Amino acid sequence: MAQPSHPWIASLKAGLDGLEQALLQGDPAAVERASAGVQSVLQRAPKTAEFGVPGSTLRHDMLEAAHRFGQLRQAVLRASAQSQRAVRSLLPHQTPGTYGRMAGVPSSTGGAGRAFLSA
Repeated sequence: MAQPSHPWIASLKAGLDGLEQALLQGDPAAVERASAGVQSVLQRAPKTAEFGVPGSTLRHDMLEAAHRFGQLRQAVLRASAQSQRAVRSLLPHQTPGTYGRMAGVPSSTGGAGRAFLSA
C-alpha cells in the first residue's frame, strides 16, 4: 500500500496546480497570487529531519515538485522571451533585446560576456 502524501506536499502540489492554471489563462494578477501562495507554502516546509523518516515519500515527492516548478519556470521564461521579441518587432527602437551586448560597455570576457538575460 502506498504511503499517503505528506500534508505539506499536498499543499505544494495544490499551489503549483493553481500557478499552472493561472499561467495557462494568462492572468497576471492570478499568477501573482498563485506565486505568493507557492512562496507561502515553501516557507512552511517541514524540518529537514522529516525528509529522512524511513518509509516517507517526502523526499521523492519534493524532488517531483521541484522538477515541476522548474518546468513552470522554463515556460514563463519562454513566454517572456516571446513577448519581448513581439514587442521589439512592433517597436524596434523602444525596447532592448533579451540577449545581446550592453551598449557602450566593452566586454572584458570576450564572447562569454556578450550575452545576458534581462529579467
